[in-house]
Amino acid sequence: MSVASSSTTPAQPEMATRQMPSHDGQPPQRELAVFVDGLNHSFGEGELAKQVLFDNHLELTRGEIVIMTGPSGSGKTTLLTLIGGLRTVQRGNLQVMGREIHGLNAQQLVAARRNIGFIFQAHNLFASLTAMENVRMSLELTQHNRKEMDERSAEMLTALGLGQRIHYKPSSLSGGQRQRVAIARALVNRPKLILADEPTAALDKQSGRDVVDLLRKFAQEEKTTILMVTHDNRILDVADRIVNMVDGHIVSDVVVNAAAVVCDFLRSCPLFVGMTPSMLLAVADKVTIERHATGTDVIRQGEQGDKFYIIHHGEAEVLVDQNGEAKKVAALKERDFFGETALMRHEPRNATVRTTKDSEFYVLGKADFQNVIDTSETFKEELRKVLFQRQ
Repeated sequence: MSVASSSTTPAQPEMATRQMPSHDGQPPQRELAVFVDGLNHSFGEGELAKQVLFDNHLELTRGEIVIMTGPSGSGKTTLLTLIGGLRTVQRGNLQVMGREIHGLNAQQLVAARRNIGFIFQAHNLFASLTAMENVRMSLELTQHNRKEMDERSAEMLTALGLGQRIHYKPSSLSGGQRQRVAIARALVNRPKLILADEPTAALDKQSGRDVVDLLRKFAQEEKTTILMVTHDNRILDVADRIVNMVDGHIVSDVVVNAAAVVCDFLRSCPLFVGMTPSMLLAVADKVTIERHATGTDVIRQGEQGDKFYIIHHGEAEVLVDQNGEAKKVAALKERDFFGETALMRHEPRNATVRTTKDSEFYVLGKADFQNVIDTSETFKEELRKVLFQRQ
């Protein structure tokens, strides 16, 4: 999988409530991965029956990442398991990848689940199998080439930071490593729908970020739809929408305000410390997003500068041409920035910046960058400090 070089997506400042489907039981004419309408569910029977889901409506489009939040016991996991065909639909309309789930027999449900990847809090790994063997089990349902299955399993484990642990059994892995094996098992078949229940709960910050970045690649490049239940505030920025469930009811379904996500990131950068919320929002409204694959020259020495960059995710190196040879003079990581010198001095770029990992940047155009300088003494002063240090 590769991220398209220099694809740019404007940040959208507005927050919009997603329009719910009509209650006639028919999905709108759109490319939906999941359509839920009037879904109810109860545990128990007769007088002992306890209703846990009430007349819920939800749409998931192809390639969309939706995060579901809400208090414990609100019905999130029950809804997830119904969509995944792990429970029998009692009342309501539920379609997954265009197929009605209500009324399917056990064999038909098994067939429907083949296009779904499940990530649950319980790892459910086989103790007698290695990490690679646990992952390979997902492929054995549909494939027969052992060499290819092993290669794909190892590739997925490596992408999740377990390249040195592929032959380890679960008892020799930490809780976070076992969780990543379970995630690799869910993703190795490249399913069209991924259902995840607290996928990052047992992971540290970096491992959690690696997981959600991989999920985002699946969504962007393979149009995989992802529904994720989580209480992890560190990964909310990955969501296209956030759904909130309370007492068995979906009470809100909101398109993520991209400008608010950008503001939260900017607030953590030293350059923007001291800015008021309104000033931050004004900057965020002007920010665009660029994604560059590993090895891409984001800016080149000698070219005229027209953009200022902040690294949101990823890494890059700064190269200076010395007698025809590119010499590395600095390494850049998340929250580092570049491109300001050419804009402030009205000179050509004095270095090349090349990505060393697939990276995502927040970008301000020349005029917007100048406007920030003109309106923020804090920003201006911090830039002066950096320019002095870079002499």
